[in-house]
Amino acid sequence: MNWRVIRAIMRKDLKQVLQNRMVWLPMVLVPALILVILPAVLVSIPAFVPTDDLDIDDLDILLQQLPATLREPLEGLSPVQQYVVLSANYMFSPMFLIVPLMVASILAADSVAGEKERRTLEGLLYTPTNDGELFLAKVLAAFLPALVIGVAAFGVSAIVVNAAGYRIMGRLFFPVVIWWPLVFWMGPAVSMVGLGATVLISSKAKTFMQAQQFSGILVLPIVFLMIAQVSGLFFLGVGLILALGLLLWVIGLALVWIGARTFARGEIIARI
Repeated sequence: MNWRVIRAIMRKDLKQVLQNRMVWLPMVLVPALILVILPAVLVSIPAFVPTDDLDIDDLDILLQQLPATLREPLEGLSPVQQYVVLSANYMFSPMFLIVPLMVASILAADSVAGEKERRTLEGLLYTPTNDGELFLAKVLAAFLPALVIGVAAFGVSAIVVNAAGYRIMGRLFFPVVIWWPLVFWMGPAVSMVGLGATVLISSKAKTFMQAQQFSGILVLPIVFLMIAQVSGLFFLGVGLILALGLLLWVIGLALVWIGARTFARGEIIARI
C-alpha cells in the first residue's frame, strides 16, 4: 500500500467537501439539531412548564418498563428530575446514530457519485494507483470524519445538555453509562454500514443526489429503534448495544469487502 498516495487522495476529497456547501452544511446542521438543540430544549422544559403539564403519569409507566440497570441513575430523584434524566439519556439516544450514519453516507456519496457528476473522478482513475489504494482512500475519507464528527457532537451535546439542565439537577447528569458503547462502539459500526452501502450505491449512481436518496433508506432502522425506545417496546442497554454493534460491524465490514471486490476503475470510467 502506498500510504502517501492514499493520504493525498483523502486530503483532496476532504478539501472538495469543504468547498461544497451542499455537502458540509447538513453535516453541521443535523448534529446541531439532533444532539444539541433538541436535547437542550427537552431538559429545559421543566424550568418553564408547570409540573402538571409534563405527563408524569406516563413517565411512571415508562419507568416501570425500564430494566433495573437503567433505573439506577433515576433512584432518589424527584419526578421532574427523572423526566430530565430520562429525556436526555434514554428517550432519544438512538437519534445519535443518525449523525455518524449521515456523515459517512454523505461523504461516501460525494467521494464517488459526486466526483463522477463533477467530472473530476476520471482524472483520478487514470493516476498510477491500484484499485485497492483508491478504494481504501475513499473509505477512510468518509469513515474517519464520520467518527470524529460523531464524537465531537457528543462532546458538545454533553456540555450543552448539562448546562441546560443544571438548574433542575444541580449536578452533571449526562451521559449515563449506555452512551459510551453507543458512541464508541455502535456509532462507528453504523458508520461502516452506511459507508459500505453508499459506496456500492455510488458506484452505480450517476449523481450525488441519486446516491443520497438511495442511502437515505438506511435511516429507517434507526427511526424504528427510536420509536421502540420511546414507546417502551425495548431499551438500549449496554448488552443490547454491544450485541447490535457487533452485528452492524459484521454487516458493515461485509459490505465494504464486497465493495472492494467489485470496485474496478474500468467499469466506473465506462459509466462516466
